[in-house]
Amino acid sequence: MIVYKRTDRTLVCLLVLVMAAVAAAEVQENLTPECKQFLYMGTPPRGLEEQPFKKICQFYEGSPRFVTLYDTFNHIPVYSAYTFKRSDGTKKVDVPWMYEPQLSTVSDSREMQQFPSENVHKSFEDAQAVLDDYSNMVIFERGQLNPDEHQAHPFDKASTYTLTNVVPQVREFNIGPWKDHEHTIRRRLNNYCRGAAYVVTGVTTSGHTVRRQNINRLGIPTYLWSAYCCVDFDHNAPYSERSKFPAFAAHGLNDREDNKVQEMTVQQLEDFLKRVTYVDSSFQIFYDNCVPANSAKSALHLP
Repeated sequence: MIVYKRTDRTLVCLLVLVMAAVAAAEVQENLTPECKQFLYMGTPPRGLEEQPFKKICQFYEGSPRFVTLYDTFNHIPVYSAYTFKRSDGTKKVDVPWMYEPQLSTVSDSREMQQFPSENVHKSFEDAQAVLDDYSNMVIFERGQLNPDEHQAHPFDKASTYTLTNVVPQVREFNIGPWKDHEHTIRRRLNNYCRGAAYVVTGVTTSGHTVRRQNINRLGIPTYLWSAYCCVDFDHNAPYSERSKFPAFAAHGLNDREDNKVQEMTVQQLEDFLKRVTYVDSSFQIFYDNCVPANSAKSALHLP
């Protein structure tokens, strides 16, 4: 019988290999300036710092496109944050679904990539969703948090087709109330937002999962929620629209029934999320509640 002796040299080599794998999988703890451009005042939502989530700066064709906070345990995004681009709402559906090499242990690429044709998911499926997780679904569809219809440039649209921007969304909710809400926000921001519009769209989790081969793979959201911030808006807009600036929000139940999307103030959404999910008491979606430093809060909502 041969007995292998684990020498100090062997331990050092193993440690180096482990550290190399961790480095390859590293995502941004502190977002770079080029990635902060998608966040109002360069500031991500606060109140989630204690959670073991990963910040991903989503790169496509050499440029950052949006930011995602990703749950590597439930294999779904917690939220995606993006800047709205004025568009006619057309979809770009001929893009292959992609995965995130930044969550892989064998890649040093920061660019989202098309799924390989062979079944070689082992290097990254522990940390993120893969195509097999969404195959043969009946109840759910792949619901984008950063929807392609809120983007204009073909590359920005294409970048939304990564599974790190997708959650299991009940079909009736996805193609019904939630899609209608996305249309409403697109028209509103198209017509009345004059400057940059920052959007954060996220989920609350239910504890229920989509399973594959008897393994929990995808967290199923209970609610989808979204909020936008646009401080440079049309003050001559009808009051029904002007009252929804500089910021407004909404949430909807991810279900076949009782899934009406309810619009509300950002503060009301934050209070709701504090009651139903794991955000802490300091939770805030937009820096200083999306109020410009040189503006009086009360002046922004005058009829």
